[in-house]
Amino acid sequence: MERIKLNASIRKEIGKNKVNKLRAMNLIPACLYKAGQKTISLKVETRSLYEALHTKAGENAIMDLTIDKMEKKARPVMVKEVQYHPIKDNILHVDFYEISLTEEIKVDVPVVSKGKPEEVTREEGTLEHIMWEIEVECLPTQIPEKIEVDVSALKIGDKIFVKDLSVPPGVKVLNDPELVVMTAEPPRKEEVAEEVPAEEMTEPEVIAKGKKEEEEEAPKEAPPKKEEKKEEKKKE
Repeated sequence: MERIKLNASIRKEIGKNKVNKLRAMNLIPACLYKAGQKTISLKVETRSLYEALHTKAGENAIMDLTIDKMEKKARPVMVKEVQYHPIKDNILHVDFYEISLTEEIKVDVPVVSKGKPEEVTREEGTLEHIMWEIEVECLPTQIPEKIEVDVSALKIGDKIFVKDLSVPPGVKVLNDPELVVMTAEPPRKEEVAEEVPAEEMTEPEVIAKGKKEEEEEAPKEAPPKKEEKKEEKKKE
């Protein structure tokens, strides 16, 4: 694991206005946490912080933090949380926590694919990447930068589970071993609606129309006239 040197200063500026002035001076407000100790307010140069966060190790990098250049020994720290501006995406605040290099910690490590699944591509299938990170437990100096998964031999229908991942010695995976990390899916078939022949669609209408015409053409018997009814009664 890469070790990075970072300098910080004690921060006395508290409050929104004062903190905004710090940012205008290319300084990022920060806090340092350690179990059982009081939180220390710090400020870090923006450029130095960006360089520290954009290494291969990312936010899992171990940093040797020196405060005010007065401490004889740097503190081993890691990033706990980074707050970004919702629109500009620049860093607003960062939290560090001091670690012990001899005690195991839990961190999330990225999972990346390696190679190209030729057979899946040839059959127009897709490689679905489901889990992008896994949680591991190990010593800070043993944290892997990433977990690589070789997908070159995958076929349609194959799945890679957490239990299939290869991790370095001393690293323990904490996720459920039966969780699916990646899967090779078959090509998706588009459902086509079944077409009904035009004859079948019009036939009921023609029959109904024919019946209607027959009913209209058939002569209807006229009811007997009132005078005829009276004559019949007289004859009786």
